[in-house]
Amino acid sequence: MHGPVSAAWLLVVLCAATGAYCLLRMRSAVEEQRRAAGGEALMGFGMAVMAVPAAVFTPPRWAWPVYAAVFAAGALRALWTARSGRHHLHHLVGSSAMVYMAVAMAVSPPTEAHHAHGGNGIPPVTGALLLYFTGYVLLSGVRLVPTAAAASAAAGGPAPARWGDRPELARACRLSMGIGMVTMLLAM
Repeated sequence: MHGPVSAAWLLVVLCAATGAYCLLRMRSAVEEQRRAAGGEALMGFGMAVMAVPAAVFTPPRWAWPVYAAVFAAGALRALWTARSGRHHLHHLVGSSAMVYMAVAMAVSPPTEAHHAHGGNGIPPVTGALLLYFTGYVLLSGVRLVPTAAAASAAAGGPAPARWGDRPELARACRLSMGIGMVTMLLAM
């Protein structure tokens, strides 16, 4: 990823922390929570690795096709699980975006490994992904804003037994990964 090194490190930390939290969510008693958390942990750690500044570490050329294969497998899994709920479609789009970025890095010349689209403007696929993830970030942010009814219910109702099962923390994780995806797409 190109851009300011400090911003890249912040993205690495954000994505790695999100991946770590998602690993903790995999211990949830709620089966759906565990299923979603595995794919989200893969995304978080994968984004963290991809966001490491090029000045610090440039992966070998063979790593990008491996990366694309791992996320293609994640996309196939998300497609399979999308049969049970449409929220898995977001995982499909996210995994597909990671495949797209890995392929772009694999086919770009070594000297321009982090400028896959060259100087011809934003490629249509990148633009479509940017629109999707920007909309996702905005919608996720709005969903995190507590409403008066939810706040009063939360004040009087019982709290979830485990912090890993709290839906607002899972939403915040997805929001941070969406922000990370927008950042990475802009840096391509």
